[in-house]
This record gives sequence, C-alpha cells and structure tokens, in this order.
Amino acid sequence: MNDISGPPLLFDRRAARQFRRRALSAGFPDFLNDVIGAEMADRLSEILRDFATVLIHRARPGSLVGKLRQARPASRFIISDVVSNADAELVIDEEALPFAPQSLDCIIWIMGLEQLNDIPGALIQIRRALRPDGVFLAAALAGDSLMELRYSFIAAESEMAGGVSPRISPFVDIREWGVLLQRAGFALTVADADRLTLRYADALALMRELKALGLSNPLVSRRRSLSRRDLIARVAAHYAERYADADDRIRATIEIVYLTGWAPHESQQQPLKPGSARQRLADALSTREIILKSND
Repeated sequence: MNDISGPPLLFDRRAARQFRRRALSAGFPDFLNDVIGAEMADRLSEILRDFATVLIHRARPGSLVGKLRQARPASRFIISDVVSNADAELVIDEEALPFAPQSLDCIIWIMGLEQLNDIPGALIQIRRALRPDGVFLAAALAGDSLMELRYSFIAAESEMAGGVSPRISPFVDIREWGVLLQRAGFALTVADADRLTLRYADALALMRELKALGLSNPLVSRRRSLSRRDLIARVAAHYAERYADADDRIRATIEIVYLTGWAPHESQQQPLKPGSARQRLADALSTREIILKSND
C-alpha cells in the first residue's frame, strides 16, 4: 500500500544528493556560495551577541567557515552537509534533522531549502533545534530565478511535443518565505532578496554551469521521452531569440532570498495589543481625522 500522507514528493532527494556530491567532487568555482557566504558573514557580524554553538549547513569548504571562525573564536562551529566532503563533520537528512530540541544557538543554512519536499516541516524542525533567542540565517533561490530558462523550455517542448513538463524547479516567492517563517513559529522574521543578472555565451554555457554547481533539476515529474540533444538545441535557440543582448550574450536571472528568524524568547520585543495605542495616528501625522459613516 502506498503512503499518501504528508506533502507531495516534488523533488527526488536522492538525485539532489547525487548532484551535490558531483559538484563538490569536481571542485568547480562556486560564485553563488561566495556571494552568499560574504553576505552571511556580514549579517552575523551585525548581531552583537555571542553564540556558543553555531551550525553551518551546506557551506562550500573554505568559504564562509574560515571567516566566521576568525570573527567568533569563542564559538563552537559544527559543519554539516547532505553528502560527505572535506569539511563536513556531520552528514544529515535535511527533511529529518538529527538535532535535539534547543541544542543550537545559531543555524546558518546556505541554499537547498528550495529543493525540500516539506519546507514548512523543515523550518519547524530548525526552530525547535534552536535555544530560546537563537537565530536562523538562511539563503535560498527564490521567485524569478532562471525564469528565462524556464520559459525557453516551455516554448521548445510545446513546439516539439505539444505539451510541457516541469524542467526548472519552482521557486518560492519572497513574500511566501516570510509567511513560512512565521508559520514555523519564528519571531522577528525578515525576508529580503537580491536580484542578480548573469550573462553567458549561450544557454548551453548556462546549463553547464548549473550542472557544475549541483543545481540540476531534481524534479520527480521531469519528462525523459524527448531526445535530449534535440530538445536542448531548441531551448538554446528560443533562449537566444528572446533573451540575448546586443552582443549576442544571453541573460539569466538569479533571485536570492535571505531569511532571518529568531526562536521566541520573553526578552524579545512584542507587538502591541490592538487598541493599546496612547496617541491618535492623525495627531502623529499632523492631519485631520475623517470618520466614515457606517452603511448599516
């Protein structure tokens, strides 16, 4: 009997781990990890408090880890990943975290949340693993990431097969990320995004880099019936027609959402109760209050 409980399985997690393992073993320069690592280091430096135990998940060897160890020598750092690598002390299942409740003071998660089948469940587990007033910092692909490649696949497959199947992973919108943090029980949540426009010689160069970075598509439902060579050729042609600049190089959009959430604690600032304001908004804005009559 098949178990139909739980969230739908959008992603092949075994394939995702294989892509990650292949990327790490190839040692391809990961510019996204460098960009995100620098941003994470800056964000953590703005938090003026100590964290006894810090988990860093999915950082490329030597990128973020060294900076944080130097900046916070008193902290104990635990390095984890979904596959074995040179720096990882712990290999974990991202959808079944092994951490005891309230065992970590800070969790830094670099990419990968966007390819989980149960993002709300993972966020709840992360929040439970944090001690009260612990902080969660994360980065994930979001929103319009790779929209040009997605539309080019849709156009090519519609033309060749009369229908389409998912070829590019769906990405959660930045506003929905904020909602997910709140649903998971985080306090003082923040979700903001950086939008990058990358340029490549052609769509084939883009796809080669995505593969090298371990960002190949792990969707369960991707179609395999079409000849890959013929399909990719049409995708590249559509991409060049729609998204090439004057110098014939193509554009690719990457949107990175940065997430911040705190495990609740009584010392944190609390929202005021409705009706507790001591000053009229009209007075604060130096304007005249207009009371609307009810239609009842």
